[in-house]
Amino acid sequence: MKERSSFSGKLGFILAAAGSAVGLGNIWRFPYLAAKYGGGIFVLIYLILVLTFGYTMIMAESAIGRKTRKSPVGAFAHFGHSLPFKLGGWINAIIPMLIVPYYSVIGGWVFKYLVEYLKGNVQGVADGKYFQSFISNGGNVEFWFLMFSLITLLVIFGGVQNGIEKVSKIMMPILVLLAFLVAGYSITRPGALAGVKYFLIPDFKHFSLMTVVTAMGQMFYSLSIAMGILITFGSYMKKDMDIEEAATHVEIFDTIIALLAGLMIIPAVFVFSSGDLQALNAGPSLMFITIPKVFAQMGFGRIAGIMFFMLVLLAALTSSIALSESVVSTFEDELGWDRKRATVITGVIVVVLGSLSSLGFSSLSFIQVLGMGILDFFDFITNSIMMPIAAMACCLLVVRVITIDGIAQEIQQSSQFKRRPVFNVMIKYICPIFITVILISSILNVLGIISM
Repeated sequence: MKERSSFSGKLGFILAAAGSAVGLGNIWRFPYLAAKYGGGIFVLIYLILVLTFGYTMIMAESAIGRKTRKSPVGAFAHFGHSLPFKLGGWINAIIPMLIVPYYSVIGGWVFKYLVEYLKGNVQGVADGKYFQSFISNGGNVEFWFLMFSLITLLVIFGGVQNGIEKVSKIMMPILVLLAFLVAGYSITRPGALAGVKYFLIPDFKHFSLMTVVTAMGQMFYSLSIAMGILITFGSYMKKDMDIEEAATHVEIFDTIIALLAGLMIIPAVFVFSSGDLQALNAGPSLMFITIPKVFAQMGFGRIAGIMFFMLVLLAALTSSIALSESVVSTFEDELGWDRKRATVITGVIVVVLGSLSSLGFSSLSFIQVLGMGILDFFDFITNSIMMPIAAMACCLLVVRVITIDGIAQEIQQSSQFKRRPVFNVMIKYICPIFITVILISSILNVLGIISM
């Protein structure tokens, strides 16, 4: 039997797992949601959820991976071969197969903007029509999508220690340094203090049920829960690696980057818009239209733009690498392929499905599913439907099959499991409720019944 790949040590797992968590959701989605749902009170609730809900799911998935030494399909099948186990494993495995292609398209957009800032085209990208013109050019978008995908696949081809771990040890420190530099630049702009106060100081008059629901959803997505990643990375952990300490470091990494993203974006947009929170639009409009306009009005706007889009590119790459590794690991485990063949087939899937998304704003824009374009539909079906179901499957596997004591035995081989009381209550009672709320609220949001 082929020896399973593994991380060389705890740092490798922490940086790789943190890299999977630190992605586009932290950079553009977190600041927007924090601004929309109360600033400091949203941040406070988010932190509480990370330390409870997020911690529990990270621990559960990592422990399942290490206990079984398998990627998601094999991990679930380890405990039974009936249909529910097969479905639970495959839904965790298919999610990254669907996310990587469209995620890589957005990564290509980021790559393009970084190059434009390197060329000094600060005013050009600040033109409100630039972004729409760019994504409407199918050949241009396809080129940058393929460049981004190629970098991801080259890293995966290198393997766990020589690819993912080595690159994470380089990318993550640079990413954190850039985040501090850009945030420091942003908060020192004249008038930025008002944005900092709104973002960091909780004001309970802004509290609402939607603040909790939205913070819950953001935490769920930003920590790479229910994507098969943590099960896969857990399977690469050695038995003497402290799972709880590693999980804590992942929580800290993710939270720091989310907070720095808020400090990068909210104060700068506050100054640019004279305190108008409506300027913090969701999704692409914030990153590719609003932020370039802000940089165009700043001194040293070119340097700020280069640092910002380099940061975002690194964040996108670390997440894309983690998602792709989960796919490759599934092919290796379930089909017996070597890494080279698994990586090539993963590349084919990414190119085929990603091309649909990249051309969905130009030659394939006529294709609409449930009123959504191709990229938006892939995002909806994975994030709003499949991920909550995958997370629920994980909770049921732990509580009903492995048992909480069984998971605790795995964790306590190398960890004190100090937060076991929190884990016990969350995995058994609270997490399933939270997951159900996320699933229902996401569907209602897409249907236009509620706004998130």
